[in-house]
Amino acid sequence: MVQITLPDGSQRDYPAAVTVADVAASIGTGLAKAALAGKVNGKTVDTSYLIDSDAKLAILTAKDAEGLEVIRHSTAHLLAYAVKDLFPQAQVTIGPVIENGFFYDFSFERPFTLDDLAVIEKRMTELANKDEPVTRRVLPRDEAVALFLGQGEKYKAEIIASIPANEDVSLYREGAFEDLCRGPHVPSTGKLKHFKLMKVAGAYWRGDHKNEMLQRIYGTAWATKEDLAQHLKMLEEAEKRDHRKLGRELDLFHIDDHAPGVVFWHPKGWAVWQAVEQYMRNVYRDNGYQEVKGPQLLDQSLWEKTGHWGKYRDNMFTTQSEKRDYALKPMNCPGHILIFKQGIKSYRDLPLRYGEFGQCHRNEPTGGLHGIMRVRGFTQDDGHIFCTEDQIYDECAAFTTLLQKVYKDFGFTKIIYKVATRPEARIGSDESWDKAEHALMESLRRSGCEFTVSEGEGAFYGPKIEYTLKDAIGREWQCGTIQVDPNMPERLDAEYVGDDSARHKPIMLHRAIVGSLERFIGILIEETAGALPAWLAPVQVMVLNITDAQADYAQNVVKTLQNQGFRVQSDLRNEKITYKIREHSMQKVPYLVVIGDKEMASGAVAVRARGGQDLGVMSLEDFSQKLSADVARKSNV
Repeated sequence: MVQITLPDGSQRDYPAAVTVADVAASIGTGLAKAALAGKVNGKTVDTSYLIDSDAKLAILTAKDAEGLEVIRHSTAHLLAYAVKDLFPQAQVTIGPVIENGFFYDFSFERPFTLDDLAVIEKRMTELANKDEPVTRRVLPRDEAVALFLGQGEKYKAEIIASIPANEDVSLYREGAFEDLCRGPHVPSTGKLKHFKLMKVAGAYWRGDHKNEMLQRIYGTAWATKEDLAQHLKMLEEAEKRDHRKLGRELDLFHIDDHAPGVVFWHPKGWAVWQAVEQYMRNVYRDNGYQEVKGPQLLDQSLWEKTGHWGKYRDNMFTTQSEKRDYALKPMNCPGHILIFKQGIKSYRDLPLRYGEFGQCHRNEPTGGLHGIMRVRGFTQDDGHIFCTEDQIYDECAAFTTLLQKVYKDFGFTKIIYKVATRPEARIGSDESWDKAEHALMESLRRSGCEFTVSEGEGAFYGPKIEYTLKDAIGREWQCGTIQVDPNMPERLDAEYVGDDSARHKPIMLHRAIVGSLERFIGILIEETAGALPAWLAPVQVMVLNITDAQADYAQNVVKTLQNQGFRVQSDLRNEKITYKIREHSMQKVPYLVVIGDKEMASGAVAVRARGGQDLGVMSLEDFSQKLSADVARKSNV
């Protein structure tokens, strides 16, 4: 007798061992048809999995996140099946699930083209329509190695050979194609209906640049036709908003091969940077932070104490001078502790909040660089709060409230909150972890935030809150964080004198709101499609004259507004006014001020807001007041 407990708590008894598919069929034909996989005692398995003892079971369908992952994983194998069918000489390697889809790496004698992708996708559809069963078998490792070597699949054989000799490996077959895989997979290829191949790119075998360059085909797969269409529409919109494209068109920045992963900011882009930085500097000032500045280059001995030299050295830029080794800082924390250690600190000084716009460098792989979103040189709105355990709660609650206001000012109102808790490998007592995790969760509850808990995803030294933004087209960007860290102050001997006159180690809270300024500005560009609100726009007002007769008056308007602190430029070229309006509208300038003879005679300006809105003629003073109000309230015009 086997007893199955379902997610709703109901139980079903079966006289003998039973498969996941059998259980689904016993519940109903609709569920049997929709079943993609099962979750037995928390482990995702095939529908053919045999349950021979009492167990908890959830039937997974396309409506479940795990079910969608099985679809994507199976579609990656369908891709490999189609490639091998069309190009028998191609060798298969690996094909994992990624966000919103999958990829598969191939070794082939020539580059795949976009025409090839169309042919491969068509063949995938044909193979899916055959509704071939997907079956699993298990082989001893050495037998599996011999099998794939016999087929000329040297990459697969190499992967299997790296598995311990005493382990068996599982293979999945669909039609004429068999692949190494842990699974699980959909029961048959007919379950795979809504997919699209997206692009092809290069990828080194096993991620090592010393190895052969493979070809990586990316695809996306969804549960329904509507979901796929919605995703493709989102991608189309994202392409229009691509910050790299807009960065060029709006003359904000560029990336150059002379400095891979580092940004060249143009005057307009640097104006945006300054607007963000100065805003955040005021946030520091108004919320009890003292701004500091640490050095870029720090001695090896410091990085040895923090643990970075041993564990992170390959990601650090290092140099040597006078027989001493140094590294460009990949983070600001150690420098802030060295500042904290200068002079005796008392419990009365805590919480002590340091903030820095600290430039950091990390030796990211070239293949991972992406515009200004992922770079090697970046600046953080980095802050560190030195406090006691009892102060963690209040500091985290105040930080969340502050972060919400900042994000709102930048136009983001949808925030996802996640608390990452203790991992298995950690330092510190259970009591200290209990206290820190409770403080983080209670601080979110106090701020009225619903949150999820990511068990075991905290750092080895402490838990953290991650704050993720949701943008205008539904994408998620993890930006803000606050982390509890008793470890680094311990490693670097930071102390304060308590009310008992004894020496104590402070808790260090690592916190950032926008995170990397480069990445955050990239997010802002994509969120607004380059139409930055007036308070952030690199040029807030463009003054245009109709004829040369108004040139002097136009320049006076520019100077008057510039003297009031606005970012204003003029276009006094001898061009038609319609041409100038169109050109600067494409540059997404918030306000165009048009000056003709009537405006000059009355000391007024004709104002057009972004989007072609004609605001009519108004005095310069009235326009200045309107612009001031827009900037002050962070208007999204």
